Amino acid sequence: MLALNIKNETSRLRAVVLGIAKSNGGIPKVEDCYDPKSIQHVLAGTYPKEEAMVLEMEAVAAVLEKYEVAVFRPDVIKNYNQIFSRDIAFVIDDKLVKANILPDRDQEIEAIPAVISKIDKKNIIELPEECHVEGGDVMPWNEYIFVGTYSGEDYSEYITARTNADAVIALQEFFPEKTVKSFELRKHNTDPKENALHLDCCFQPIGKDKAILHKNGFLVEKEYEWLLDFFGKENVFEIDKEEMFSMSSNIFSISEEVIISEKNFTRLNTWLRANGFIVEEVAYAEIAKQEGLLRCSTMPLIRD
Repeated sequence: MLALNIKNETSRLRAVVLGIAKSNGGIPKVEDCYDPKSIQHVLAGTYPKEEAMVLEMEAVAAVLEKYEVAVFRPDVIKNYNQIFSRDIAFVIDDKLVKANILPDRDQEIEAIPAVISKIDKKNIIELPEECHVEGGDVMPWNEYIFVGTYSGEDYSEYITARTNADAVIALQEFFPEKTVKSFELRKHNTDPKENALHLDCCFQPIGKDKAILHKNGFLVEKEYEWLLDFFGKENVFEIDKEEMFSMSSNIFSISEEVIISEKNFTRLNTWLRANGFIVEEVAYAEIAKQEGLLRCSTMPLIRD
């Protein structure tokens, strides 16, 4: 059995589900895209090729294996995008929470039987149907659970709104000993530079006390300022709109010292190294064209 354990985003990683890019369905039609960045690349003829994405993901698998992390991969569902394993479920403490994601993606959870079968059924949480949530919006951070949400009355009009207020309330009920802190995210169906698809598109804690932040991703300035105060301005790396667009906040921590990052994030990677982090650089720019990066394609199961 798997002894699930996730308290935060950065403790030493021991086991993870890494998505898979094989047989991912080719280039979608514009009307079948789930986010504005994918639409942009479909229209421009620059949508990523499967073979390029497979190579990128295998490079991440190699880094994880270098650090002796147990890596689970989904079973291949033919012609189905299974790259972003973070969205389908997430672990908090010793519980796996099945995410209620877009209906078109609901087969993805069924492709990890090797993981699900190793988890005690009493440690699997199924949320009520009215709770919409994806793992990119949920960040355990010790006594907190940070959650990105959108609670506007026009929620149903945004394909980019993935986590609703019902899910925030449900998480607080399932984890009463934690403080669930929600953040209203900026949503846009057609402009990826004005859209925070998930919380990890504009924020991520790193190390013990540092964070990456993008101010414009937050609809409510006071909520952004709360994070700035919580981590301390001197501990925050602020990214601009272009860096947010290229997914600079969507890196992935193997430990409090080791981070996997995209090799083109020159400014961020320089700052990380100056602050004592070991940066494992990989090419992930093709996968980034689907508005997801390293955190999106990993679902941590066990950390120390």
